[in-house]
Amino acid sequence: MAKRILVVEDDGAVARLIQVNLERAGYEVELAGNGRGALTAVAQRRPDAVVLDVVMPVLDGFEVLRRLKADPDTSDIPVMLLTGKSDEDSIFQAWSEGVECYLTKPFDPDDLVLFMERMLAGENDEAE
Repeated sequence: MAKRILVVEDDGAVARLIQVNLERAGYEVELAGNGRGALTAVAQRRPDAVVLDVVMPVLDGFEVLRRLKADPDTSDIPVMLLTGKSDEDSIFQAWSEGVECYLTKPFDPDDLVLFMERMLAGENDEAE
């Protein structure tokens, strides 16, 4: 059975790019357009991993990450932040809050798939 990935991205074109590349790699992909939608999707149908943008309406990616990692029912779901935020403070905050992978935009779709494979295998990676 294919691993299920929740992609949380408010830019439809970027969400579609992520979705297409993950589906080509054999993953089942569900989309959410904001942080609140992400938390609802996780509660309804627990994904195997989450790809999460930081800058989004309703709840930003850091708040979603905090909530996922603080909840014993979701704390073990691996999270990849895929964001345009490449400053040291954002990267430090993400690692401090338990992210498994940090990938910056623009990104190489091959890197996205590679890091997802490694993340699901239990390896932590950073890419910029």
